Amino acid sequence: MPPRSPVPQEVSTELQRAVRRWQQLPLDHALSRVPTVRAVLVDLAGADAARLPDLGPAVVMDQLTVLVHDACTAGGPGVDALPRRLRGLLAELG
Repeated sequence: MPPRSPVPQEVSTELQRAVRRWQQLPLDHALSRVPTVRAVLVDLAGADAARLPDLGPAVVMDQLTVLVHDACTAGGPGVDALPRRLRGLLAELG
């Protein structure tokens, strides 16, 4: 039996929705939304945010996926807010 993911189902669902929407965005629209996604990345990275490279729109959702996974693995009070935060991001992506 494969190991269970540390990412709660609700978080995983919202993350998948955001990633799917990102993949559907026209490039010019995605480029204009990179700062919005980066703000979420910086919040998730916390103290490590200074080491978070800006790799552009092609990779930003991969970065989000890794940071969400890391946040869920670490636990803490911020995990409970992740579904709401990801829904907000999805709304901002348009």
